Amino acid sequence: MVSNPKSLQTIMGAPGVKGKKMTALPEDGLTDLIRSVISKRQEFKEPFYVLDLGVVASLMEKWSRSLPTVRPFYAVKCNPDLAFLGAMAALGSSFDCASRAEIEAVLSLGVSPDRVVYANPCKAESHIKYAAAVGVNLTTFDSKDEVEKIRKYHPKCALLIRVKAPDDGGARCPLGPKYGALPEEVTPLLQAAQAAKLTVSGVSFHIGSGATNSSAYRAAVAAAKTVFDTATRLGLPKMQVLNIGGGFTAGPDFDDAANAVKSALQEYFKNEPGLTVISEPGRFFAESAFTLATNIIGKRVRGELREYWINDGVYGSMNCILYDHATVNATPFACTSNSGNPTCRGTRTYCSTVFGPTCDALDTVLTGHQLPELQVNDWLVFPNMGAYTAAAGSNFNGFNTAAITTHLAYSNLS
Repeated sequence: MVSNPKSLQTIMGAPGVKGKKMTALPEDGLTDLIRSVISKRQEFKEPFYVLDLGVVASLMEKWSRSLPTVRPFYAVKCNPDLAFLGAMAALGSSFDCASRAEIEAVLSLGVSPDRVVYANPCKAESHIKYAAAVGVNLTTFDSKDEVEKIRKYHPKCALLIRVKAPDDGGARCPLGPKYGALPEEVTPLLQAAQAAKLTVSGVSFHIGSGATNSSAYRAAVAAAKTVFDTATRLGLPKMQVLNIGGGFTAGPDFDDAANAVKSALQEYFKNEPGLTVISEPGRFFAESAFTLATNIIGKRVRGELREYWINDGVYGSMNCILYDHATVNATPFACTSNSGNPTCRGTRTYCSTVFGPTCDALDTVLTGHQLPELQVNDWLVFPNMGAYTAAAGSNFNGFNTAAITTHLAYSNLS
């Protein structure tokens, strides 16, 4: 049984998913699935992901309930797993792509080019030419040089002027220092697009990835309305698109963010008939849908301290610790040393350090973490590992993040 049989049927027929094995997960069934996968990996104990597409379906339903007038364009950079992208497409998501490779991945799934926003304000000329060739006709800009490139290589492309949000909302990864026109730059940029005979269809902003202060959306929507008014004053065609970017998380902050967005849209854009509002959520959909299982490949005891080495680390999936400022948590799965109680409930714990597999001391995943006594070939399981994890991993020291396999599941979330 699943919470939404229609969503399951839709996902199972999605490109990237169709024909692949998918395991139904009853309540608390993830542990059994992990145990099953591990039991089949007696010789090759490589790390693996479990992608719960039931979580993805549930999050899409939550988005539709909470922000029914905001069309999601999933940020592919967050996690480009093809099964995940295919499921998102089948559930109705459009896509935020930042490069030729991301556009190619999305189009390979049968997604129409009009469901893609090329949301990179600074693009290589060859990538712009590719977008023109495949019919991706909406992109962002925040400089005069970008206007000139688009005029030369994709003059049919509609533009969204990217403005710097007034507040980064306490974002885990602020984006304002790199992207977004300042208030005094808006008029010259609109005039440059006008002179180049390009259509500016709307305004884009991004308060930053993993924002924690929902009031930042209100300030950014207000700033966007000022740009709409400026375009009208300059005699540009009426703008029709507002892109409110990302920054959403699937936790308790989402309701506050959704309410802030709806309130701001009602206050500043209630008299904009025909306005299309889009967004670029990434971690909201990806983070909690993926679980990572890693094998313990080494151990050292120093007094009361336990030190473990696992076969994935900060040069792999756990790069999120460095680049996404993430805090990861590990659950023991002691199938080797404590097979009767694999989750080690009720057993004594020790202050532990967990290292990744490379020969760099920076490759440290956890310090001061309480873990039970574990042995080589036991496992550590990391939840919420879907956002900016495998997407940014490397092959450093010969450990290939891209080789980590993903097992598909569908949980009952009723």
